[in-house]
Amino acid sequence: MVGTLPGDPSGLACCRSCAGRHLTVFLDLGSQPLANALLEERQLGEPEARFPLQLAFCHDCSLVQVTETIAPDVLFGRDYPYYSSYSPALLEHSRAHVRQILEEQPLDSASLVVEIASNDGYLLKNFLDAGIPVLGIDPASGPVASARRRGVPTEQAYFGTDFAHTLVERVGRADVMIANNVAAHVASINDFIEGFAILLKDDGIARIEVAYLRDMIDKCEFDTVYHEHFFYWSILAMDRLVTRHRLHLNDAERIAIHGGSIRFTLSKRPGRSQRLNDQVAEEATLGMSEIAYYRSFAERVTEQRARLLERIRQIRAGGSRLAAYGAAAKGATLLNYMGINRGDIEYVVDRNPAKVGKYLPGVKLPILPVEMLTQDMPDYVLVLAWNFAREIIRQNQDYASLGGKFILPVQAPSL
Repeated sequence: MVGTLPGDPSGLACCRSCAGRHLTVFLDLGSQPLANALLEERQLGEPEARFPLQLAFCHDCSLVQVTETIAPDVLFGRDYPYYSSYSPALLEHSRAHVRQILEEQPLDSASLVVEIASNDGYLLKNFLDAGIPVLGIDPASGPVASARRRGVPTEQAYFGTDFAHTLVERVGRADVMIANNVAAHVASINDFIEGFAILLKDDGIARIEVAYLRDMIDKCEFDTVYHEHFFYWSILAMDRLVTRHRLHLNDAERIAIHGGSIRFTLSKRPGRSQRLNDQVAEEATLGMSEIAYYRSFAERVTEQRARLLERIRQIRAGGSRLAAYGAAAKGATLLNYMGINRGDIEYVVDRNPAKVGKYLPGVKLPILPVEMLTQDMPDYVLVLAWNFAREIIRQNQDYASLGGKFILPVQAPSL
């Protein structure tokens, strides 16, 4: 589906960031269940809620966003299954980020580091070990309980202007604020960013890390689109957003994690880096403020779907068996868009015990322990969590040594 949104067909009458009404839908992945709404066995016979999964481009501020708005309590208030500490790669990534901040910022026992969407405390624990006071904020009860058990002070709440004012009164303002992979998840994005302007000290810094739209387009990572990801950020769109809230976008560092991310540095004081200026110019040259750039992406998504389906059909026609690795949200998007079922892929394995025993939404594939690969020996494994492909393949060398083969559905990081 490609066209200009006529009114409010899927719950999006205007841009969530700038309120502009000139929006164009350029990608339609069909009607899909919530990607992280894993099913219990007792739910397999019940109907699942499905919602349109479409991407739209705002011609006024260049922000790319999904057209459907689902309440945060529906998205995150349930037994949220994602725990950051189960990924060694993510743990090392966070340690490196903390080391970088400690080298650049004069923090001590009188400072305060606040992380939004702190999950199970995996990142803040590094500041605590360095003697820096911290506070985590996360709406999901399971990860919050896990963080508290490891000694990381954590509030179970959604972050925005009201809670920012509450924190200023209770603990004062923050020297450093961190928000990793959450700026895509907050529909009320202006309230969220205004919270930074309220809570941050005048000489403090904020780091906001998100998947980078340019990488998603370049590598055709369409499976990173799901309902929890309201936004797909370019530098231009982020700059226009934070400027409205009296903040300065001073730097943008491209990083490899999650298939290509970008780490924005914000402050109440200007200090724009040359690196940022260069990257803004690159976005302009690529045409990231024009709809043609995104329509070309949609065409490549259709082609990639056809290629992967053909590969799976060839494997099955040859009598080989196929499993998948990683009960990740991107996997649910990929498999549901492709129309995969248990006749194509038999099951999914995952390291996270909170997911084992459940089923992927929509396709209803069972989620089994990773040990199943060497016990059952399917001929091929489709790596759904391809953003951690190198780590996954390294951890499963026993399976590979017995003749098992891995398939990557998109252009993954170098192995």
